[in-house]
Amino acid sequence: MTELEKIYNDYFGDIYRFLYRLCGNKHLAEDLTSETFFKAIQSIDSFKGESDIKTWLFQIAKNTYFSYTRKNKIFVNIADIQTEANINIEKTILQKESSEQIIQILHHFPETYKEVFYLRVFGELDFQQIGQLFGRTNNWACVTFHRARKKLINEMREQ
Repeated sequence: MTELEKIYNDYFGDIYRFLYRLCGNKHLAEDLTSETFFKAIQSIDSFKGESDIKTWLFQIAKNTYFSYTRKNKIFVNIADIQTEANINIEKTILQKESSEQIIQILHHFPETYKEVFYLRVFGELDFQQIGQLFGRTNNWACVTFHRARKKLINEMREQ
């Protein structure tokens, strides 16, 4: 087995689940997963090893998904989101098929907040992996995530 086959076998499921949570469509998630690995193979020489390969793949997957949504002009109606006083944003995202509504809100956030939030919630990366990806500490990743989460909750309440 080549190293590329090993990477594919080790991370296919994680990348697929991540993309499925983003798009809520099994067929689209499969297509985006294939495209993610295709892009990874094309750019494997640019992988410097400064972060975990899984983190790098999640970054490619996230960018692939956003390219898809921009290309297909996917917009969602955020008026349907119901919020409660003690909202658990992660649970809401993982339970709703229409997580694109929350993604639409996140789309307007500063890039750092967006990326940290996506990597934590959808990518299920820990704060150490996120900090490593950004060349920062795990404490920075934790604080950034909680600020993004608080901002998202406030935006949802305003809807």
